[in-house]
Formats: sequence, C-alpha cells, structure tokens
Amino acid sequence: MEQGLDTFSQVRGTLIDLAIRFGPKLVAAIAIMTVGVFVAGWVGRAALRGLHRFDLEPPVRMLLTRVARALVLVLFAIMALQNLGIELLPLIAGLGVAGAGIALAMQGVLSNVVAGLTIIFTKPYRVGEYVAVVGVEGQVDSISLFSTVLRHADRSRIVVPNRKVVGEILHNYGRIRQAEILVGVAYHADLPAALERVRALVAANARVLAEPKAVIQVSSLADSAVQIAIRPWVEVGDLGAVVGEINLAVLEEFRRRGIEIPYPQREVRILGVPPAASLASNP
Repeated sequence: MEQGLDTFSQVRGTLIDLAIRFGPKLVAAIAIMTVGVFVAGWVGRAALRGLHRFDLEPPVRMLLTRVARALVLVLFAIMALQNLGIELLPLIAGLGVAGAGIALAMQGVLSNVVAGLTIIFTKPYRVGEYVAVVGVEGQVDSISLFSTVLRHADRSRIVVPNRKVVGEILHNYGRIRQAEILVGVAYHADLPAALERVRALVAANARVLAEPKAVIQVSSLADSAVQIAIRPWVEVGDLGAVVGEINLAVLEEFRRRGIEIPYPQREVRILGVPPAASLASNP
C-alpha cells in the first residue's frame, strides 16, 4: 500500500514538475498558434481582395489565397515550436522522410495536383466555357487542384480528375455554340421565299446572337427534298431550347405559307416486267 502511494506521489511530482517547466511554454505556443490562425485568415481575405484587382481566373485567386494562408500558418508554427524548445532540423529531416513515403502512396492524388496546377496556369479552358474531353462534355462549373467539374445539359455534374484532362485532346467550344437544324422542302417549292422566311424566323428568336451571323443555306439535294441548313449561334445554355423553338416556328410558318415539307419517298421499278403488266397486277 505504501509502495503504491509512493509511486503515485512520484508520478504526481513528475507531472507537476513538467507542468511547471513546460506549462507556460505550451500555453504560449497555443496562444501563438491561435493568433496565427486569426492572422492567416486576415491575410487570406486581404490577399483575395487584392487579387480581385487583377485579371485572374477564380482557381488562381483561390490557390494564391490558400498559399498565403499556409505560409502564415507555417511561420507561426515555427515560432510555436521554437518557443517549446524543439530542434527544427531533425524535425524537418523526419518530415522529409515521411513526405517521401506519403508521396509514393499518393501518386494518383499528386498527379491530379500537378495536372491541376498545369490547367490553372496554362488555361486551356476557363469557368463558364463549354468543353468536350475524354468522352464527356459540359460547361465548366469549377476548377480545383484535384478535379474539373462540368455541368451537363441535363443539369447533372461530371467530375473529371485533372490527370485525365492533361495530355488528352480537348475540344473547347468557348461560351457560345453553333446549333444545326436541317429542314427539308419540296423540289417544286419557292426556295428563295422559304429561305427568306427562315432568315426572318431566326432573326426574330431572342436566343439567337446577332454576332456571329447565323448561316442559312441549302446544304444538300436529298432524295425527296431540298435540305436547308440553319446554323445560328447561341449561348451554351440556350442550345437545346433554340433548336426546339426554331423547329416549331419553321413548321408553323411553312404550313401558313403553303411551303411543303415532303415525306420521304422512294420509287421502286421492277426490271423485266412491262409497265402495263405491273399496273394490272396491282389494281
């Protein structure tokens, strides 16, 4: 019993001694880190306000803001460690060895980060542009160090790892796209009048951009109709809507003007059978 009390007294004495020796330093280190968190937040907000004056992409601004915060936190962490009396050189060496092991275990994540930095600084696309890459397409919603988020026309989100983007063939449509609508009219129809009506309908559509000019022309002479190609330029988000609106407007206008949109037709002739016999066999 007395031995247990002696052990307890020794442990208590040791704890009290450690508290007296390192307690003030630990409290000071915690206070330093607390101040560092507040200072890092203030520096980050100030850096973000300052970067808004420059023509930088949002991902670049966020990256530089985070770097500024991280540098301030690292500075205060060094101050706190020095206050505790910890030798920094052995700690840095240990962190280097641990960092090498972590890097080997996280090669995929690090490759995404490197690819993200490449995308942010080379700017193959920007937020708001419409792109197609690795078999998917959509409007760029956000760009981070790890991935690019695309917003599809059906309002779904596509998350593409950045390492899948770098080195692939990328089709950047920009912020506008050219719709393509095909309308067939009969060969005996008044083609100049039909083209004129189509131009008027396209110009009257509020979604169609005035510049670049819409392309409206005869695209081909098909089997049963003359194909008119309607290619207006619209904002990326208006592509689906403008195709439906122009199709409906053209159909109603052609019906009102008596311009025929013919059904597909095919003439079949049977070789070796006289025309009269063919007619007689098909009353």
